[in-house]
Amino acid sequence: MNEERARLIKKLEEKAKEIRYKTVCLAYKAGKAHTGPSLSTTDILVALYYYKMNINPKNPKWVERDKFILSKGHGCVSLYVILAELGYYPAEDNLKLRKVDGIVQGHPDMTKTPGIEFTTGSLGNGIGAAVGMAIAAKIDKLKSKVYVLLGDGEIQEGIVWEAVASAKHYKLDNLIAIVDNNNFQSCGALPDICDFYPFREKWQSFGWNVIEIDGHDFNEILPALDLAERSKNPCVIIAKTIKGKGVSFMENNNAWHQKTYTKEEYEQACLELSLLRR
Repeated sequence: MNEERARLIKKLEEKAKEIRYKTVCLAYKAGKAHTGPSLSTTDILVALYYYKMNINPKNPKWVERDKFILSKGHGCVSLYVILAELGYYPAEDNLKLRKVDGIVQGHPDMTKTPGIEFTTGSLGNGIGAAVGMAIAAKIDKLKSKVYVLLGDGEIQEGIVWEAVASAKHYKLDNLIAIVDNNNFQSCGALPDICDFYPFREKWQSFGWNVIEIDGHDFNEILPALDLAERSKNPCVIIAKTIKGKGVSFMENNNAWHQKTYTKEEYEQACLELSLLRR
């Protein structure tokens, strides 16, 4: 690895630590939020927003922008932290997370929050919207890419596979899906509820290119995004992640899918994440 690449990865790693810390703080202040799913996707979101995507926070509706859809909309806290930090809206607006009069809700709302491309929350719908956006970009002859992040439990939804089939039919080489493969869904571990493995073979059978990575290692995330960008077919990145990544008592603990913090838990999480940032 050359020095420039090493510096970039170090910068992204530090940014991810910062975003995780702010995510936990924001979730605690909100009183209740989906912390575990937000922490598992943080590194992927950092790579997309600080490395890969062509965006302009000062002009969120810029026609030639790349678009991102968080199909697993419940894991939105880290996304809100990033959008505010990039300047889509003032950071203080995040303090009204999940409040009726706030612009950031428990699930992304495109009518309220600048930078949100599509309202999500009902699982399975995000990739269908992404397919539509990718088709529209083709019609308009835009070079922009459409990225969509799905949960691994979410892809049990039948509507997902209708969209996956359509993407190959329409030759959507401008569409990149990412699966947050933390092996849990809201009510438990995937194999205990609906064992949907193997993922690679399923996506390949629909004509997609498949890349498998460690979703917390920027040495794997960045090349995967670069490779996906050059794909001649729709491409999916299967990112192996840890639910609750970065906080010891949250990691692989599905109770933290959505859980209210005690003061002691919050202080412990902040301590661990603060030490990581040193």
